[in-house]
Amino acid sequence: MKTEITSLLEKYEERILGQHTNLRLLLSAILAGGHVLLEGVPGTGKTQMVRTLAALLGGDFSRIQFTPDLLPSDITGSTIYNMKDNTFQTIKGPVFTNILLADEINRTPAKTQAALLEAMEEKQVTIQGETYLLPDVFFVVATQNPIEFEGTYPLPEAQQDRFLFKLHIDFPSFDEEKNVLKQVIEKKFDKQTLGSILDMDTFSAVKKEIEKVTMEDQVIDYIMQLVRRTRETESIRFGASTRAGISIGKAAQAWAYLSGRDYVTPDDVKMVSKPALRHRIQLSPHVELEGLTVDQIIEELVGSIPVPR
Repeated sequence: MKTEITSLLEKYEERILGQHTNLRLLLSAILAGGHVLLEGVPGTGKTQMVRTLAALLGGDFSRIQFTPDLLPSDITGSTIYNMKDNTFQTIKGPVFTNILLADEINRTPAKTQAALLEAMEEKQVTIQGETYLLPDVFFVVATQNPIEFEGTYPLPEAQQDRFLFKLHIDFPSFDEEKNVLKQVIEKKFDKQTLGSILDMDTFSAVKKEIEKVTMEDQVIDYIMQLVRRTRETESIRFGASTRAGISIGKAAQAWAYLSGRDYVTPDDVKMVSKPALRHRIQLSPHVELEGLTVDQIIEELVGSIPVPR
């Protein structure tokens, strides 16, 4: 199955240029059974990135544009009365899919955000007292616009903790951006030419393989030292939770698998620690005044912990 995953990555990077690391992290997140918070300015290909992943995996894709007037039932579904049959009919919402793009999740009120976050955590929704299970493969990618905050409802820290990764989407390099432009102008790719590399059954089997990736006690200790250090340093006001350690461990297993190994190394932990921690810690006020970023503090913490041999 590693051959199929390799082919999927190659096709993915062929279609989405300039985001090599983020594509691998996105694939690692879905393999680890987590969800992703995607932050980037408009026009950087966030929607295309998620839609392409769904097509390559052979899964169903849905997109919700979050707005201030969106209701929880617009996400989960509702029950309507069918006058023709004199019966009540359940209409399932867009959350019943394999890969869901929650576009601009911070533009909708907390009540609607909570409906999606509950589905992410429980893998089920309740409609008029009836509980419905979501698909076995259920992956949410929620986007945020980092440059526009007027009229938004920022996700609280406790809700951000539900996401495995927070990824930053930057502009590609000059050559990469030029190639993107050429692809569009020359119509090199279209939706019809993109076939699936896997199917959902095969993908579920790959997820089971990842659970077997070995993680030695030394590596687990390394993860725990990193998580606990976030609670001990004066630079951080609120440190990472136990869920953060679990997230780093699962993500490191997926990254090791994508790298062709059946065991986790400290380098795998280093690779996933920044996207797994940046939304889970809050800097102290004096650190923010100094102009330091969360990523810089995480790099300092990682560098201060001895690497196991």
